[in-house]
Amino acid sequence: EALKSLLPEFEGKVKCIYIDPPYNTGNEGWVYNDAVNDPKIKRWLGQVVGKEGEDLSRHDKWLCMMYPRLKLLHRLLAKDGAIFVSIDDNEVQHLRPILDEIFGAQNRIEQFIWKKSYGGGAKERYAVTVHEYILMYAKEKGNIRELALPPDDAAEKRYYKLTDEKVSLRGPFRVKPLEATKSMDARENLVYPIPAPDGTSVLPKRQWWWSRERAEAALKNNDLYFSRNKNGGWSVQYKQYLRDGDGAQRSAKPFSILDGPYTQTGSAALRSIFWDFQGEVFQFPKPAQLIERLLEMLPDDPQAIVLDSFAGSGTTAEAVLSANSRDAGNRRFILIEAMDYARTLTAERVQRVASGYGQPESYVAGLGGGFDYYTIGEPIFLPDENLNEAVGTEAIRAYVAYSEGIPSDDQTTAENPHSPYLLGLNRETAWIFHYEPDRATSLDMDF
Repeated sequence: EALKSLLPEFEGKVKCIYIDPPYNTGNEGWVYNDAVNDPKIKRWLGQVVGKEGEDLSRHDKWLCMMYPRLKLLHRLLAKDGAIFVSIDDNEVQHLRPILDEIFGAQNRIEQFIWKKSYGGGAKERYAVTVHEYILMYAKEKGNIRELALPPDDAAEKRYYKLTDEKVSLRGPFRVKPLEATKSMDARENLVYPIPAPDGTSVLPKRQWWWSRERAEAALKNNDLYFSRNKNGGWSVQYKQYLRDGDGAQRSAKPFSILDGPYTQTGSAALRSIFWDFQGEVFQFPKPAQLIERLLEMLPDDPQAIVLDSFAGSGTTAEAVLSANSRDAGNRRFILIEAMDYARTLTAERVQRVASGYGQPESYVAGLGGGFDYYTIGEPIFLPDENLNEAVGTEAIRAYVAYSEGIPSDDQTTAENPHSPYLLGLNRETAWIFHYEPDRATSLDMDF
C-alpha cells in the first residue's frame, strides 16, 4: 500500500533502493515477522493466492510476500538506478530467480558476499556462518557506468609508496608486471624487446601485456619501472599512479566479497543512539557504513532519492544523512516500515542522528537534515471498486491525473484561472475532470 502511494510522485525517480527484507528464518523471536503471520499478509494470501494460500509452504509464502513488492520497486527505480537486496542462505536461491524475472538477468550486476561478523559460532554444530549476501541489480545496466569506490587514504599509504622525479599531478605510484600471465591468449605481436637502462634488451618469457607502440610510449614518458630479478636480469613493470593525468585520484572497483563493516558495529551504534533506552532496542541492525559503501558504488549524485521499504531501525536514513553531511549533498530518503515501532524506533532514530544524541560527556553532534512522517490514509478505492469520496477532492484529482498519465508539469490545481474542472493543460491538450462531491455529475449541455 505504501509503495503504491509513492507511484504518482516517484515512479521512475528513485536512484537507489536498499532493502533488508525478512530472511524467513522461521525464528519467531525476530523483530521481523518471518513466519508471515501478520493479519494483512494472511488476508492478502487468501485473496490473491486463493483458499489454498494458507497451505503454502514457508518459502512459497515468503515469495508471495516479496513478489508484488519487488514489482512495485522496479517501477519506482530510475533508468540509471540500482537496487541492493540483503538476504541469507534461507532464501537467496529463491530470491535470485524472481529478481532475474522482474529486473532481467542481463541487469544483474553482482551477488556480493558480505562478511558480517568477526566472531561467534559457539552454538554452531558444524560450521560458523559469518556471511550474508547482497544482490545488486540495475534497472537498465547500460545506463550505469562502471562501479567505483571513492579514494581510500589508507590504501594510498599502503600501496602507493614509490615516487619519481617527474613533476606530475599524478602523485606516488605502485608497479605491476608488464609480462603477461598464462591466462592471456598467445599473440606473436606481443613478443618484442624492450631496451633496459644499461642498453641491453629485455625479452619476455612468454609475451607482454601491452602492444609495442604502447610500451614505447610508456618508456618515452618514464612510465616503465625496471628492477633486477634474482637471476641478475631485468624485470619490466609499469607504473600505476595514484591520480589520473588531470589530477583526479584513481578509484577502485569494489570486490565481490565485502569484508565488514560488521553487525557488531551496527548493534553498538544503535545502543549509543538509544543510550537512554532499557533493554534490547533492535536485533541485528545493519551498520550505516555498509549502506554508505553501497551508495558510494553508484555514480555520485548529490540529489539522489534513496528508498528503503523494509526500514527496520532506520539505518538507511542515517547513511543518507551521513553522505549529505560529508559532501554537502541534498540526497533524500524514503523509509517504509509496517511494524508498530515505526514511530517510536525508526523515526526516533532518524530524529536523533539528525539533531544529535547522547549524554553531555559523550554527546554526538547531529548530521543535520530532517524528514516528514506519514501514515497510510484512506484507500482510493472502495471494495466495490468505486472511488472512495472520503479521501477528498484533491486526492481524487491527483489520482485521476496520475492514472491518465498527465505529466506532472502539466497538472493543475482546482484554483487555476481557467476552470475548477481543469486537471491538466499544455499547448496540445486540456484535461477536464467533471466531479462534484455533493451532487451527481453528468456530461450535459450546460457543462
